[in-house]
Amino acid sequence: MSFLVIPALDLSRGKCVQLVGGRLEQKLVELAEPLSVALHWQEQGAERLHLIDLDAAIHGSTENRALVLEIVRELEIPVQVGGGIRSREVAEEVLGAGAAKVIVGTAVVKNRGLLEELSEEYGSDRVIAAVDARGSRVVVRGWQESTALEAQQLAKEVAEYVDEVLFTCVHVEGRMQGVDARAVERVVRATSAGVLVAGGIASASDLRLLKRLGAAGAVLGSALYTGRLSLREAMRAVQD
Repeated sequence: MSFLVIPALDLSRGKCVQLVGGRLEQKLVELAEPLSVALHWQEQGAERLHLIDLDAAIHGSTENRALVLEIVRELEIPVQVGGGIRSREVAEEVLGAGAAKVIVGTAVVKNRGLLEELSEEYGSDRVIAAVDARGSRVVVRGWQESTALEAQQLAKEVAEYVDEVLFTCVHVEGRMQGVDARAVERVVRATSAGVLVAGGIASASDLRLLKRLGAAGAVLGSALYTGRLSLREAMRAVQD
């Protein structure tokens, strides 16, 4: 089974950042020129880019929208875009600019009809449902709001609309202390969708573990930006 290794590019106030636990006040990395960063990952052999507008996710801001669209248009590899995709109009703008996929997060919980509508309009292969969890409980609005939903149940429910689920373990995100294997296994077993995992990945062995657990791929952020792993090393680790 092929396993995707996808570099992450998170945007805040026009810069590329990496956060601990999704908290803007806890930045591990802050880089200018996000487009250059995106092109770097493409040149390093990335098969897909994970592009998230944190300001849109947390505050509903449109400050980074032009930059998001520029990156999508400039890259040749597929780009999956998330952060603030809470209306059909925003999704249409991003997909119309050339994004391969949109990631729907808060609306998966707050407006399930949008997920269904986008899936019908564009196809289940162009919409990713984000299941973000702190522990086993789903969180929304840029991970700022907790819900009573269980991650595995939500992942199961949304599989009828999407080919892929993005499962982020918020409690280990940005900490590079290893993945929450039990949480990943529960979600993988619960859903028929392919599961892309984010959060806690720090080593080649973490990637191999995720592959053994049945995940379809991994989104890498802090480990790449701090030099803990190179993209090429990460990709080699999961080659068949």
